[in-house]
Amino acid sequence: MATSVLQPEECRKHEPKPDREPRLTDDERLHILEGKERETGELPPELRERARVELREDAALREQALAQMRHFIEKHPAIKKCRTDAPFLLRFLRTKKYSIPQACSMLERYLTIRQMYPQWFQKLDPLDPKIAAVIDAGYLVPLPKRDAEGRRVVLSCMGRFDPHVYDSCVMARVHSMIVELLLDEPRSQLLGYTHVNDEAGMQMPHVSLWSLNDVRIMLNCIQNSTPMRHKRTHFVNIPHYGVRFFEFAVSLLSDKLKDRVMFHRTSEDLTKHVDPSILPKEYGGTVPLKDMIEELKRNLLKRREELLALDDMCVDLYALGKNDLTQDIHSTAGSFRKLELD
Repeated sequence: MATSVLQPEECRKHEPKPDREPRLTDDERLHILEGKERETGELPPELRERARVELREDAALREQALAQMRHFIEKHPAIKKCRTDAPFLLRFLRTKKYSIPQACSMLERYLTIRQMYPQWFQKLDPLDPKIAAVIDAGYLVPLPKRDAEGRRVVLSCMGRFDPHVYDSCVMARVHSMIVELLLDEPRSQLLGYTHVNDEAGMQMPHVSLWSLNDVRIMLNCIQNSTPMRHKRTHFVNIPHYGVRFFEFAVSLLSDKLKDRVMFHRTSEDLTKHVDPSILPKEYGGTVPLKDMIEELKRNLLKRREELLALDDMCVDLYALGKNDLTQDIHSTAGSFRKLELD
């Protein structure tokens, strides 16, 4: 019978070495991959054909369009400073399916609203005490897992926003901050977003936070100035006194967006259209909402400098052409000029 001539130490040399690093889960691998995509603006190989069919995107058109947008920014008489990196500009190009004029127009409008309504769109600091408190409460959370269509899902829970402590400007800045966190994701630029709005816990003070005029302005900003492909919006658990408010808001949407709005009486009705497994545990999923909030806070702190740097972008409102956004500014300026002439 043969015996081994290897001594104990030599035997150990031939034993397989244990893995030094724990194996990544599929979710962790996807998170790393999406982070790399975000830095370059590149779509993963499996989505490039879809981008070609839906958006006309290919490598040559993308580079040509990026060059044209950079030239537009450089020569624009009103734009003083603006991001020109690919992930930022692709927000507009993909939203507008590579129509250069429409993408440039939306970029101009995006810069305009940020400057006209700083109380809603600027100072997006996750360390701001009011913003941090609203985030901690779980009022607005992008879900870690995408839906069946590959879309990023954003969950809002109205009952977790205290209307007695925080005003509509805090609410708007929280929304703006979450949106800016997501807008550079290439997959989302192509596949779009699903919004789930749980209105349980809504009170009359929530309704009175916003004037009807502010609702009109904000929805105009969302539809025409924010580079997001809104694919589906769900409302659930609307109290009877909130029905008229949401009916008014939806009436201001374009026909295309109206067709993408769905109302549900209960959370059970909602889960017929949104896979409950991606929702927080409180809605039938497996991950507690508090864990999702903690992940959101980590992501916001990681991107904090980028969020604050958005305020460095600058446009001269008086040098812009007159449109529905700037008409009041031009009217005011015209009145002053008339006074000077008189």
